[in-house]
Amino acid sequence: MQQTLFNVHDVVLFITVYQCLLFALFLWIFRVRKRGNTLLALFLLCHAAIPADTLILYGAAFQHWAIEVSPNLFFAFGHALWLEAPLLLLYVRTMVYRDYRPRWRDGWLFLPFLFYTLFMLLHYYRLDHASKIAILYGYDSFDDRTYSRYVNLLRELFRLACGVLAYSELWRYQQRIKDVYANIEKIDLTWLRILVLGFLAIRADKVFELFGLVLPVGWQYYIDFEFIGLAANYTVMLLISALIFFSLRFSTVVTGLPEPKPELEEKPVDKLVISPDEIQRLESHMREHKPHLNCLLNLDNLAGQLQWAPRHLSQVINRHYQQNFFDFINTYRIDECKRLLADPSHRGENMLEIMESAGFNSKATFNTFFKKKVGLTPSEYRQQQLASR
Repeated sequence: MQQTLFNVHDVVLFITVYQCLLFALFLWIFRVRKRGNTLLALFLLCHAAIPADTLILYGAAFQHWAIEVSPNLFFAFGHALWLEAPLLLLYVRTMVYRDYRPRWRDGWLFLPFLFYTLFMLLHYYRLDHASKIAILYGYDSFDDRTYSRYVNLLRELFRLACGVLAYSELWRYQQRIKDVYANIEKIDLTWLRILVLGFLAIRADKVFELFGLVLPVGWQYYIDFEFIGLAANYTVMLLISALIFFSLRFSTVVTGLPEPKPELEEKPVDKLVISPDEIQRLESHMREHKPHLNCLLNLDNLAGQLQWAPRHLSQVINRHYQQNFFDFINTYRIDECKRLLADPSHRGENMLEIMESAGFNSKATFNTFFKKKVGLTPSEYRQQQLASR
């Protein structure tokens, strides 16, 4: 990255800056999900600043330009490295939790940014112009002072930790989704998981690179720092492109869950008392009103019909029936399918019509769940029942 304007690696960084700025502007203008889009736009602005920081640090022509404009510009864009990981974490939380909004306790995520700003204020920004110029004309990132390397290593470890937290939020969402929804086929977090894992891999790569810099000099000959840096730049460009494509196309398929609140945790399962009247009321409601026939039914809907708290209904289902909400509702749907398949008056209906009449909206889920519960495919069950009649 020491070639004069412009080599192909510079162009990749420029493309990344352009993508981030353009998409951030788009999100700012068309704010459909205001909170989530604002966080995503801020994340993209940080990722526009990071390639700019790379160009200034590693591009000789850009270094001279930055020094001539303002010595403070040389390190200014590097502050974004402390912000993008917390912003991605908060964005993921807005995607997986309904009505999530950052709280004061989330402020700890931005403490490293404040500490770094203070560090730079004391060690660089407060210096006079001549001292800054002297430092910059002798600056070499591969011959940087030891304490700066450790600061950068701490930064990358922090970014890696935020990435791990973001992925853990996605994992918890996947674990809880069946406790709230009975139809989950259209809820797909694959694209967001890939993006989080992609940025996580880049940060792990950067941690490895910085560990190499603080190791004894002999070890550094075995690490190709230029290749690692360039590979990360190209990967970021591809991930930003994927983020733009998938977030525009598939953001609507992410259905948020209620945010878990430790202060409102329910009673432990072994201490929960479920009265027979509650079980009878639930089963009577399912039998008489057949809410499971509604393919859009979820935990909140059913709890509202019973005038129960959603948390309480979830506990009743988990404790008494040893099932999650997904299995509980779809068991009733399978019973409805069995009734329809065994009824000669429905002989002319195909499997798709039977499935939809029972509340299923996915043929794959219908076939898989039916075979699991009955031991036969729907067609085999229909033939068996009609033959016995």
